Amino acid sequence: MTTRVTVWSEFRQERSDPPVRAVYPDGIHAAIADGLRSAGDDLQIRTATLDEPEHGLTEAVLAETDVLTWWGHVAHGEVSDAVVDRVHARVLDGMGLVVLHSGHFSRIFKRLMGTSCDLKWREDGKRERLWVVDPSHPIAEGLGESIVLGEEEMYGEHFDIPAPDELVLVSWFEGGEVFRSGATWRRGRGRVVYLRLGHETHPTYFDPGMRRLIANAVGWAAAPHGARPTRGNTQRVEPPS
Repeated sequence: MTTRVTVWSEFRQERSDPPVRAVYPDGIHAAIADGLRSAGDDLQIRTATLDEPEHGLTEAVLAETDVLTWWGHVAHGEVSDAVVDRVHARVLDGMGLVVLHSGHFSRIFKRLMGTSCDLKWREDGKRERLWVVDPSHPIAEGLGESIVLGEEEMYGEHFDIPAPDELVLVSWFEGGEVFRSGATWRRGRGRVVYLRLGHETHPTYFDPGMRRLIANAVGWAAAPHGARPTRGNTQRVEPPS
């Protein structure tokens, strides 16, 4: 069965900021998409970016999307109400959503969480170790006990999110901080994943372990969700005689 994935990012800093362009000359979305393409033939990948009409997330595109991945940083407020509403409705109807790194401040993630989604951060490029705290979860498949990134931005607690349905990964940073780096929620018929990884000036999205992690998250978020429930006024159901 083919999973249809739309990889979304702002694609702004890669065009305007030389240090970011040096790491991701084709865009962060392109690096994420390439990683997913290498994960197997059962994924059908398309990309979309902020400055496309309707941010590349038209009704037709979302109708053909089983999982949407989201990376944003400097232009969260430019995502239109119409597109936020559209993505929100699709998640509730069963589309998976994988939110990456600074996408924690995206309008769609904050709407789904119902909190500020704020946190501590520090751009020091130090080492990060991501510990797998739920090795039985499909998102952790093939990751081992932990993954080490030689350089990453620090995200630290307190992370203002509702308690996750499942916590899969916890990060430790050289500065001593810890962070809930891999968490899941169910919203309506949809599955939502937050993965902390991926500061724009570090080559995180080329790391084999990170690519495996994102592919695992996409696979989990795309899992079957069951039949759509019937709601509203309905006829009384008589007990069997």
